[in-house]
Amino acid sequence: MNNAKLNTYKKRLLTLQNELSHILDVTEASRKPVELDQTSVGRLSRMNAMQAQAMQLETGRRRKQELQRIDNALKRIESGDFGYCASCDEEIEEKRLYHDPTFPTCIGCAQSGH
Repeated sequence: MNNAKLNTYKKRLLTLQNELSHILDVTEASRKPVELDQTSVGRLSRMNAMQAQAMQLETGRRRKQELQRIDNALKRIESGDFGYCASCDEEIEEKRLYHDPTFPTCIGCAQSGH
């Protein structure tokens, strides 16, 4: 892969990384524990708040996983391994990388579970 394409992927990954980090920072308050004081909030309101918190925790966990995949892809760019399958060392198709540059494996290895 040429340097221009690598730089394009790197910029795209860094933009995604910044966006996800910003979203995690903005939504941090919604992942905090729900106050269980019955005098200030009714039972149904607390249940709704707890459900919303659980959904935000899961969303936050998924965003953190995506940030880890982005970080791994950036490391592969720096090491010169980006664009090559982590399992079979063959080139990953350009279409696959364009769709999601964090994919570490080719389609064949992804389908076979390697």
